[in-house]
Amino acid sequence: MERDADTIDAPEPLPARMLNEFVYCPRLFHLEWVQKQWAESADTLGGAHEHRRVDQEKGDLPPPAELAGQEGEARSVLLSAPSAGVIAKLDLIELRDGTVVPVDYKHGKAPDGPSPVWDTDRIQIGAQALVLIENGYRCEQGVVYYAGSRRRVPIRIDEALLQEVRDVAERARACSAEPNPPPPLVDSPKCPRCSLVGICLPDETNLLIGVGELAGPAESSGQDGHLEQSGRPEVRRLYPAADDALPLYVQAQGARVGKTGDELEITQPKTETTERVRLLDVSQVSVFGNVQVTAGAFSELLRRRIPICHFSYGGWFHGLTHGIGPENCYLKLHQYRASLDERFCLELARGFVSRKIKNCRTLLRRNGSGLEPDVLPSLERMAGEALRTESLESLLGVEGSAARAYFGAFPRMLKHDEQDVVEFDFAGRNRRPPKDPINALLSLAYSILARDWMIQLFSVNLDPFLGFYHQPRHGRASLALDLMEEFRPLIADSVVIQLVNNGEVHGTDFIRRGPGVALTQGGRKAFFLAYERRMAHEVQHPLFGYRVSYRRLLEVQARLFGRHLSGELSAYEGFRTR
Repeated sequence: MERDADTIDAPEPLPARMLNEFVYCPRLFHLEWVQKQWAESADTLGGAHEHRRVDQEKGDLPPPAELAGQEGEARSVLLSAPSAGVIAKLDLIELRDGTVVPVDYKHGKAPDGPSPVWDTDRIQIGAQALVLIENGYRCEQGVVYYAGSRRRVPIRIDEALLQEVRDVAERARACSAEPNPPPPLVDSPKCPRCSLVGICLPDETNLLIGVGELAGPAESSGQDGHLEQSGRPEVRRLYPAADDALPLYVQAQGARVGKTGDELEITQPKTETTERVRLLDVSQVSVFGNVQVTAGAFSELLRRRIPICHFSYGGWFHGLTHGIGPENCYLKLHQYRASLDERFCLELARGFVSRKIKNCRTLLRRNGSGLEPDVLPSLERMAGEALRTESLESLLGVEGSAARAYFGAFPRMLKHDEQDVVEFDFAGRNRRPPKDPINALLSLAYSILARDWMIQLFSVNLDPFLGFYHQPRHGRASLALDLMEEFRPLIADSVVIQLVNNGEVHGTDFIRRGPGVALTQGGRKAFFLAYERRMAHEVQHPLFGYRVSYRRLLEVQARLFGRHLSGELSAYEGFRTR
């Protein structure tokens, strides 16, 4: 069967709104149009509110030959200009005795400078005029309405503007053909108000690629893939330090999660009492065991790209339900190709293990008492050995030796009550199933941390099952395990230490099932409270200097890792605490 070349090879027409984004920032255009990245901001939500009237289809747009003598308006009209490769959904078209006037609604204010209109908006209204003209309409003027100023700004439509639009469209198409986005703007005042600033990471990326003044005080990367600085450049934190939305945990057996309006309803079994949570406040939903999620709730969570995490009643992570993520096939291609490069895998793995050992050493140094004198020096030595290994097999040996030394000293960080001495006796790491309360807490902490890394990797369109240190194996999220290595002591182990030392769990919060030990429902509740408290804890980023929550930190690191795989960054700068 012969393929239709028009449908296979024809480029997708560029929306007029995307030409606006390209003029504002080519990198923003690529992230939003090519990679389908999106994030809401006050400006985007405000713009949606301003468009609520013009987004409703209303009024007729007669054919060009029938416009003479007609007055009126048409709202939300979709037209395309195939020769220019542009498509536009026009907010409002005013009919004026044989001519048409496109009116574009903007949430912000008109500029105060010599030009009465922003250049981005001038190009967008020009694109709308170009679409109308190609469809046979006479268009001599356009209007941009700035809601913030309550001002209509007329724009003359002439050949110079139309040609400028064609040139912008051609440059935008060339940009969209590139697998990687253009470099970020440098110290631009545009960045703070950009809705995608937390995805773009302009200052962070510029620092790491050595662009402009941002790179001045930084030295070259150390052997462990961690950037050492002789002075700290100014890196603006252009996004909130922590998310307002938080994970929702539902573990009562027989509970039902439904949806009413913009809220989730959690109905408890037996009592039939209902709790309501705004969807705006939910970042993910974790269900344990026999918990039902209604079709309506499923659909809305998928639409909002809020993942649903499925656990056994005992806390084993079974899987993840999530909506379609960023449509960026190139990043996965980079990941798959890199995973076949043995040297590349080894270099990444060395950094993962070395930073993990150093972070374990830091946790022991901060929290341990009565440590054997050789524990900290031996961990420091093994962190260096990890960077000099010549194979993944020898690296596994170094990691195993470091783990034995670390977990051998782990009890020195626990300060439990006298009555819990037996319950919290810890003689080393064991699992599947864990055979004592400390190992039960550690296993659950690692499972939840792996879940959070899987969510972050899905959100940036990486395959969490294809790793570089943890080699591919059926059913194992190898890349999530790779990237969580250096965070195991800082997040998971720290949560366990806090739970025991603060008296938040006791021996009565565990139940024995044969040789294994599991948390009760009350014990898991205490654990989740401590875990989310830790994820909300703000730490100073050693590279960028600003404070950020651990949960936000995972997102930043996932994006930086993806940019290393794509070649935008020459190295992955992992996280090592001081």
